[in-house]
Amino acid sequence: MRIVRYTTGEDPMYGIVQDKDGTDMVYGLTGDPLYTEIRPTGKITPLADVRLLAPVIPRSKVVCVGRNYAAHAAELGNEVPEQPLLFLKPNTAVIGPGDPVVLPSYSDEVSLEAELAVVVKTIAKDIDPEQAPQVILGYTCANDFTARDVQRAEKQWFRAKAFDTSCPLGPWIETDFDPAAARIGSVVDDEVAQDGTTADMLRSVPELIAEISRVVTLLPGDVVLTGTPAGVRTVAEGSQVFVTIEGIGTLSNPIVRR
Repeated sequence: MRIVRYTTGEDPMYGIVQDKDGTDMVYGLTGDPLYTEIRPTGKITPLADVRLLAPVIPRSKVVCVGRNYAAHAAELGNEVPEQPLLFLKPNTAVIGPGDPVVLPSYSDEVSLEAELAVVVKTIAKDIDPEQAPQVILGYTCANDFTARDVQRAEKQWFRAKAFDTSCPLGPWIETDFDPAAARIGSVVDDEVAQDGTTADMLRSVPELIAEISRVVTLLPGDVVLTGTPAGVRTVAEGSQVFVTIEGIGTLSNPIVRR
């Protein structure tokens, strides 16, 4: 099931995308699938006629995992960490499909990182990997934009990773998805940057969710970014960046500088 958050010019709402006679349609819902009871509104709109928004705006946090693909760690000259390398992005970093990524004024080297994102649906604390599927609502595409020059210069990654618009999510939450071996990649304009598979993750989604839950309590609406495959590259003002995950879809965002 594909859960979208969208607008037709009015207040944002949730819906479910389903095929009807060869056309993707959005079936509107009342409520929020993460926090309240949902019911169909009876409103049906072609997907092409709505504006998709970030499928979730975390009320609490985005937890990110660094160096979870060995080839990506190697391409930046880093060792694979003995424990998951964790950091946070604030919810002000989250934007949706088609929203512009604004390059921060203090960086001249911002790069993309295509990632599988996990959306948490229930409170999770000190769980085992086997329990992880019970706390996951679904999955979406993410792009962990990084000010690489700042990341190299500072031990803390906040300035490099947490800037506004640095965490596009979308196009929707896919609830029927196997994260074990899906193709994941990125394209800048017409040029392929990354082409990998989630099978190359050093730690699986269940392992990551369990490990993170031992550090912090995961809350409904929290998002976990699971790392990026090799091929990260710098993006320039005026380019268009695409992240595609097999079985989910494609997330696209333009790059601007203000």
